[in-house]
Amino acid sequence: MAAPNEITVQQLSRQIGLPDCPQIIDVCIDEDFALDPRIIPGSRRHPFTKIEELAPELHGKKVVVICHKGLKLSQGAAALLRLNGVAAQTLAGGIVAWAAAGLPMVKTAKVTSSLWVTSHRPKIDRIACPWLIRRFVDPSARFMFVSPSQVLNVAEKFKATPFDVEDCYWSHRDEFCTFDIMVKEFGIAHNALETLAKIVRGADTDRLDISPQSAGLMAASLGLSRMYKDDLEQLEAGIALYDAFYHWARDAQDENHTWITSGSQK
Repeated sequence: MAAPNEITVQQLSRQIGLPDCPQIIDVCIDEDFALDPRIIPGSRRHPFTKIEELAPELHGKKVVVICHKGLKLSQGAAALLRLNGVAAQTLAGGIVAWAAAGLPMVKTAKVTSSLWVTSHRPKIDRIACPWLIRRFVDPSARFMFVSPSQVLNVAEKFKATPFDVEDCYWSHRDEFCTFDIMVKEFGIAHNALETLAKIVRGADTDRLDISPQSAGLMAASLGLSRMYKDDLEQLEAGIALYDAFYHWARDAQDENHTWITSGSQK
């Protein structure tokens, strides 16, 4: 049983990737991080010596502070946050316990910027990828949408990471779409994400036979593109759509829905 102000790896894992996931603050020292440069999905690293700097922005939010083994660093940092009015918990066993449980982690070496850029009027991949990044890689990530011919130029001038365009690292490879590549390259081993990746691939490459849900995702995505003229407004609406597909992939694949008539209830 978890101690007061503590959450277990199983409890936290159920919240990863969801809209109401806690703010996860990683206070591991650089020496421990260098041994395994991966993070728990959705977390951000911050020096434990400067933890009180975060208090103003964390007020009113759910917060989990994590360190290597869930001992002095995370417990001390969480206690300081609580002194500043932040309801902070710690992760029992820390990152060591998380990794030992075989739960997904993110390769941070692949994250080069919190600013991303792609072509305007997004449909499928260019909404799915920002959803993945915000929910699993970098909750503070920002996304710019520009003319297709200017994506790489904007990336260079504004030090942004280009994605889902030709001639860049984060793009289609062979039969796989950009969402597939991000799941693989970030190293996020997760059954629900693999299911979602197949759905996205089918919708984004017009191979609707890959997954029965691909046609529904394509229809919903094209509908959103007609509903919104502003790409950022469409992105926020699309992220809610992917939240729903992720919930289904994680928890509801075995659930069916039929119309029950009065006669069938006898």
